[in-house]
Amino acid sequence: MAEWVKIGEVGELAPGEKKQVDLDGLEVALFNVDGAYYVIEDVCTHDGAPLAHGKFAGKEVSCPRHGARFDVCTGAALCMPAIEPVDTYDVKIDGDDICIEVDL
Repeated sequence: MAEWVKIGEVGELAPGEKKQVDLDGLEVALFNVDGAYYVIEDVCTHDGAPLAHGKFAGKEVSCPRHGARFDVCTGAALCMPAIEPVDTYDVKIDGDDICIEVDL
């Protein structure tokens, strides 16, 4: 059953900033892309590195281990060595809360 879960607050991240969020063992990364919020699973599909620890610019985050890049808006793998996309999560703003839909 899916449920909306708060992972942050509007204004907490400036455009171009990111943060890692642990939801009882589910690691996700929250990104602010020009004032819009996007959330992906915080695991590189190539080797499992936390993407929130990588470089973030524009709409792309780079894996800190081998440099695979992902589009944080779509989850698409943009270059080798990753070929599989990362999971993305629906985001909604509820007042000042940033929430994502997760299966519990």
